[in-house]
Amino acid sequence: MNGKKTLAIVVLVLAAGLAVFLGVGRKPAGGGAREERVAVSGAWALYPMCVRWAEEYGKLHPEVRFDISAGGAGKGVTDALTGAADIGMVSRDLAPAELEKGAWFVTVTKDAVVPMINAAHPRADKLLAKGATRETLAGIWVGGSVTTWGQVLGDGSTEAIAVFTRSDACGAAETWAKYLGNKKQEDLKGKGVFGDPGLAAMVARDRLGIGFNNVNFAYDARTGKPSAGVRPLPIDVDGSGAIEPGENFYATRDELVKAIADGRYPSPPARGLHFVSKGAPARPVVTAFVRWILTDGQKFVPESGYVNLDAAQLDEQLGKLVAPAAPPAPPAPAGPVAPKP
Repeated sequence: MNGKKTLAIVVLVLAAGLAVFLGVGRKPAGGGAREERVAVSGAWALYPMCVRWAEEYGKLHPEVRFDISAGGAGKGVTDALTGAADIGMVSRDLAPAELEKGAWFVTVTKDAVVPMINAAHPRADKLLAKGATRETLAGIWVGGSVTTWGQVLGDGSTEAIAVFTRSDACGAAETWAKYLGNKKQEDLKGKGVFGDPGLAAMVARDRLGIGFNNVNFAYDARTGKPSAGVRPLPIDVDGSGAIEPGENFYATRDELVKAIADGRYPSPPARGLHFVSKGAPARPVVTAFVRWILTDGQKFVPESGYVNLDAAQLDEQLGKLVAPAAPPAPPAPAGPVAPKP
């Protein structure tokens, strides 16, 4: 079996494996409570955070079981609008056509898309010190004018850049294209690869490769350091030709998340992440889960590698939810019956 076929199989296995069913084997609280199931589908960017939320919510409400799968923001919107999922995870702005079809959304957290290079790149040290400007990155992915690493570094070397992008309709590619000049995913050049894990794997296999990943696939969730085989390529935001101290926040996931939160990392490629449904959720179990995420569930956000919404943003998103139905008023006590004349 050749290398390409082997890699394709690995990517397919990863894609198939990144689906979880939470709650199997648990007994509903109180023994007699009716089991409720919530299906969630979509963006790779939100997948790790949603799994964590579902795990924590399930501890409080064991009668609720979650079926969560990743497959890209496009799949999330489609599944939400067709009723295949209660919630679609979406990592880009909603398109006017999607809103016209009844897409309703709440923003639940923030993250960012990060350019990535191979950790064993022959000029890794220089690239990490110099970084790349938005114009250079646009020349790689959009204009096609930057084709060698010598052009990135200005040193005349002729090694060709191996450019990778996403093949699935996804928020990461849409956000990255927006950063590179208000473009669309289809404007990005490069070899298309399915999913965040697949794209990281391709860059890790090619010493001259470049790609982009959502934060929580750029870094190892356990160590907080860059994922095996890849390194974030710093963005030279001020165009000085070097990564200044104020731009040097890529060593760990926590450092990058802090830079996203305080605005040092540009937006885009930083962006909000959303839950989508067709109209406001009609099922109380879904509304209750989303309400918990926007309140108590926010405490799990920073430790999971994401950025909290501020208080005003949380209030705005909570205002989109249908208020829980008020309990019925107790019957009025019967008064004395007046005697008949």
